Amino acid sequence: MNTNRVLTSGLLDALTSSPLGQLRLLRVIENETEVVIIGLVSSYYLKQMAQETIRNAVGERTLVNQVEVSASEEA
Repeated sequence: MNTNRVLTSGLLDALTSSPLGQLRLLRVIENETEVVIIGLVSSYYLKQMAQETIRNAVGERTLVNQVEVSASEEA
């Protein structure tokens, strides 16, 4: 059974220690086959940075970037 769980490992640490404040507010959910990034940022640059911040630590799993971009989000 693939049970999703909120991540509490190094993947989340990579985001929470980011100098980009909006990345520290994102959530990461993982299971045996995929890692999903969820949240809201103010630019496509930040969406891409969230993905690239954890890409190397994902391993063989699929990385799914469900971060939404909203221009009204404060930087």
